[in-house]
Amino acid sequence: MALTDLPEEQLRAYRGGVREPADFDRFWADTIAESRECGWPVRAEPVPTGLATIDVLDVTFPGFAGQPVRAWLRLPRGAESPLPTVVQYAGYGGGRGHPLENLLWASAGFAHLQMDTRGQGAG
Repeated sequence: MALTDLPEEQLRAYRGGVREPADFDRFWADTIAESRECGWPVRAEPVPTGLATIDVLDVTFPGFAGQPVRAWLRLPRGAESPLPTVVQYAGYGGGRGHPLENLLWASAGFAHLQMDTRGQGAG
């Protein structure tokens, strides 16, 4: 049984009180511009896995203040791009795991970018 603070009827009607700050768009535009100006490009290096139908790339890109963020990019081998894509975030309870884990999406024909948590795991 799920644990909640309110009965289902009240949960369905609930609307939070947090409002978007006036400078929200400017903050994100500046933050993204800063990460792109950090001086190093996105890297995607093939990972030797021995898999016959999936390619795995070790992706690193600049995140907040240029800090490296890592991810596995799993692709169906030989697929034409663009592909439907799933981006998966694990949160602070986990990370991107091993390159041979979570092969479902790529096996089903999707590009699958499994993110590591910034400052955690391999990043």
